[in-house]
Formats: sequence, structure tokens, C-alpha cells
Amino acid sequence: MAANDTEDRRTREKVFRSVLDEGPITASALAKSLDLTPAAIRRHMDALETEGLIEVRELAGKQAGRGRPARHYVVTSRGHGSVTHSYDQLAVDILRFMKDRVGPEAVEEFTEDLVAKLRDNLGGELDRRGGTTVASRSRGLAAALTKEGYAASATPVAAGTPLEAMQLCQEHCPIQAVASEFPEICEAELAMFSDYLGVDVRRLSSLAHGDHVCTTHIPTSELTRPLIHSNDRPQGGSR
Repeated sequence: MAANDTEDRRTREKVFRSVLDEGPITASALAKSLDLTPAAIRRHMDALETEGLIEVRELAGKQAGRGRPARHYVVTSRGHGSVTHSYDQLAVDILRFMKDRVGPEAVEEFTEDLVAKLRDNLGGELDRRGGTTVASRSRGLAAALTKEGYAASATPVAAGTPLEAMQLCQEHCPIQAVASEFPEICEAELAMFSDYLGVDVRRLSSLAHGDHVCTTHIPTSELTRPLIHSNDRPQGGSR
């Protein structure tokens, strides 16, 4: 019985991690990805939803059949909180102390140093994956961030139109709890993205603000085309 319970917990953790890394995602896609039966995936999803770790999000344009919107699952704020480091509160307390005793400039210097170290950590992967277009560099940035624990992806939006752009999504933030109180960390991170990509970028949503994902809009232009890989374009579409 104990062995079964342990295996059950491990499977549930795999389901949770898959939603964290791949969400928004449907139960059927999860079942296929993890090689679980529909009944098994439903049991684990129900348990995670009851614990408040995941929730359903209906996405516009996604149909489950007969006109019903597909049920996609994402990790909740509580779920994200369950995977943050145990030293988050200590980090917040230290930064508060620095701000009170030394001044806001101390936090600014710390933030600049923190983001500079992140850029250094990303460096090798960015150099390996860096491309000549904004789109390819966005994908390289997403891959590098994923290796650092951000569960990131970069996808095209409005492909083939004058509004063509990339969206960088980060499903997890290792310092979410700290960034929630010190938004200057997010601002410095965004400035680093802009510097690497060579374009002004804009944050559309943020885990630190309670959203289920950090989304960064990356504008592109005629000068950086071709932006979209052939398999990114809508079927039947033309330029």
C-alpha cells in the first residue's frame, strides 16, 4: 500500500510538472505525453485542482468538439508558490533591510548585479542558438531561459501580417516571490531582453502580479524577416 502511495505521488508530481512546463494544456494531451489512461490522468488532475495547484482556463478559438471550448489547465499562483525556493522569504527580508538601512539604490545595485549574472549564465546558450533575426534570437532566448528553470517558449503571433511578432512566455519564475515585492527585478530583466534582442519589448502579463504566465511581446519588422519558420505558418496562408 505504501509503495502504491509513493508511486501515486510521483505520478502526480509528473503531471503537475508537465502542466507547469507545457500549460495551458488539455488533459488528453497530458495523458498522451505521460502515457497515462484517461481515467488516471483525470484522477490526478482532479486531485491537483482540489489542492488548488492547477486550474482550468478556457482559451478563445480552442474547441473540444461540438462547439464546446476546450478545457486547458494552467498552474495557479499557489502552485507556482509550491515550487519556489525555501529561501524566498529570507531574500525578501534581506532586501527590505537593505532598502531601509542603505536606501533604494542598494536594491537597484543588487538587481542590476542579479540580472547581469543571469545574462552571463544565459550567455553560452545564447551564443550557440543566437540567430540573425529577432524570431530566431527569441527562440534562442527561450531555450536558454528554460535551462535556467523558467520553462520558457517563444511563438509567433499574427504571422504573415503587418503586426507579426513573437511572444516570449515564461511558465515559471525561480524568484517569483521576491519579484512580487521588488518589481524592479522584472524591469531589469525586461531591459536585458530588449538589449539582447535589439528591439523594445513590452510585458503583457507577469507571474509576479498574479498572472499564470509572464508574457513578453517582442515586435518585429520587415528588416528582420523572414521571421517565421514554414511550420509556424497557418495552413493555406500566403505572404
